[in-house]
Amino acid sequence: MKLSMTVLLIRDLTIRFGGRELLNGAELTLDTGHKLGLVGRNGAGKSTLLKAITRELIPDGGEIRLAARARMGVVAQEAPGGESSLLEAVLEADTERAQLLAALERDDQAHRAAEIHERLMAIQADAAPARAATVLAGLGFDAEAQARPLSSYSGGWRMRVALARALFLEPDLLLLDEPTNHLDLEATLWLEGWLSRFAGAAIIVSHDRGLLDRAVDGIAHLDRGKILYYPGNYERFVRVRTERAAQVEAQRGKIAAQRAHMQAFVDRFRAKASKAKQAQSRIKALEKLPVLDAVIEDASTTFAFPEPEELAPPVLALEQVDVGYGGAPILRGLDLRIDQDDRIALLGANGNGKSTLAKLLAGRLGPSRGTVKRAPRLRVGFFAQHQSEDLDASGTPLTHMQAALPNATVSQCRSQLARFGLTVERAETRIANCSGGEKARLLLALCTRDAPQLLILDEPTNHLDIDAREALVRALADYQGAVLLITHDPHLVELVADRLWLVADGRVRSFDGDMDEYRTLLADRARAPGRAAEADAGGGKGPPERRRTAASRAALAPMRTRLKEIEKQIEKLALEAKLIEKRLADPETYARRKAEDIAWATTRQVVIGRQTAALEEEWLQLSEQLDAA
Repeated sequence: MKLSMTVLLIRDLTIRFGGRELLNGAELTLDTGHKLGLVGRNGAGKSTLLKAITRELIPDGGEIRLAARARMGVVAQEAPGGESSLLEAVLEADTERAQLLAALERDDQAHRAAEIHERLMAIQADAAPARAATVLAGLGFDAEAQARPLSSYSGGWRMRVALARALFLEPDLLLLDEPTNHLDLEATLWLEGWLSRFAGAAIIVSHDRGLLDRAVDGIAHLDRGKILYYPGNYERFVRVRTERAAQVEAQRGKIAAQRAHMQAFVDRFRAKASKAKQAQSRIKALEKLPVLDAVIEDASTTFAFPEPEELAPPVLALEQVDVGYGGAPILRGLDLRIDQDDRIALLGANGNGKSTLAKLLAGRLGPSRGTVKRAPRLRVGFFAQHQSEDLDASGTPLTHMQAALPNATVSQCRSQLARFGLTVERAETRIANCSGGEKARLLLALCTRDAPQLLILDEPTNHLDIDAREALVRALADYQGAVLLITHDPHLVELVADRLWLVADGRVRSFDGDMDEYRTLLADRARAPGRAAEADAGGGKGPPERRRTAASRAALAPMRTRLKEIEKQIEKLALEAKLIEKRLADPETYARRKAEDIAWATTRQVVIGRQTAALEEEWLQLSEQLDAA
């Protein structure tokens, strides 16, 4: 295979960490255009391998080779900060572009102006602001948000900017470690689409089953120190691995039976002279039988929700409810009903009020107007990921459960923890030493301790691995209560929810479609950002008219984009013309410059004038076409 086609080559890689061998003789080849999902049990070495690729960690043996001049994109571990705007922070990630633009401003680089412009054109520097804005918009930042300083955002939102910087570079090799942890569902779906169009190579570590099913074309499985490659997505990986395990076990059974038969013959006839020769033959045959290792799988994770008491419907209803935090309401005019057999997922970008609705339904926030009707004896379990911050670091899962169930025995408390995989040893581990996944399991155990009829889950999977996420899906399928789900995981929505509510523009409406239709809606909205909220919810205009409107907006979008590009080009040319005019007006220029440099500057002035005139003419024509549309 030609090296020019290979972005990353790993040979005979050995890595030891903390006295343990994570990788031993591992091999991997990644070519341009391929996206690889990197999977393995917790502690297998996935993040360690990424650190070795980025040179943050020196391997104990083997080699990691990148293609010559290959650019690598990595999401920074620390959230970017400072007073730069979001757009500026993303543009600064392209250091070559920033250096070239800075060089144009320097007097001592004037003689390189033509060379610099040629390179800027080669890297499409003029399109960079529009490309950066598109990436930020996809990750949930509108034009107003992009102009705000980084310091005005929380760490989670600034981590989105760190992701935007890596995507904006469009590197030859992109490394992503849990990229959806700080994203909402809409941004996750956008990222899936972006990765499908990305022309470079990528390695993605993720517990997001949907991302691994839709955004990768191969799976690299870290297993007992080796990297095993499986073509296809995660679903195919699971199927192939299951089939291989079954085949290995069947073959092991056959060999074991054959071995037992031969051993019985040897044991029976070894002492008989007449059979000694045959016995020795069987002994040699026994030695030649292959030894097949069993396929070692991690113990399967299981969750189990307590069975709730059945209530008459509806268990909860809202009538003309407004809700907020003291000022203008966040959500208005809510008329909603929840029955005990409902499975509802909330759609809508972060900041639209999904968590506000969850707090209202959980009884943690009262309405400012309207009526909330709850069934007698209704119990609500509320899971919110931020609750892990309120856990007592010096306590244990057992002491937290005992505090939540003061009348329960120790055995009953342990039993509730065991429903979510917190065994005796884990139940007595200090919270400070618990992993994010173990804290999430504890929160699930706490919020279901009294068998609620309504379970509200706000991002329950952030720290759960793939196996634990599947266990949650199975447990919810068996659960006899209502579920309200807020998640960035589309796979979880597709498997759990049978109703979708869209939270947008201060309203909550039923979305009459599935996740594929919602993906289409988001793609249409990205092309036509002015779409009305009624169209989002499936109301207002009929589907044919909505499609015609979307198509019309999509057709005009390239013209609007081109107008903005022209304006930026005219502005850049004007700046360059001003610099040249300033130099030519300075007497020192003629004393210091060579004649050919001065001739080039005057020629460049003429070229700039012609280019500006052509761009202005194109701008006028496009403006007239848009006005007429």
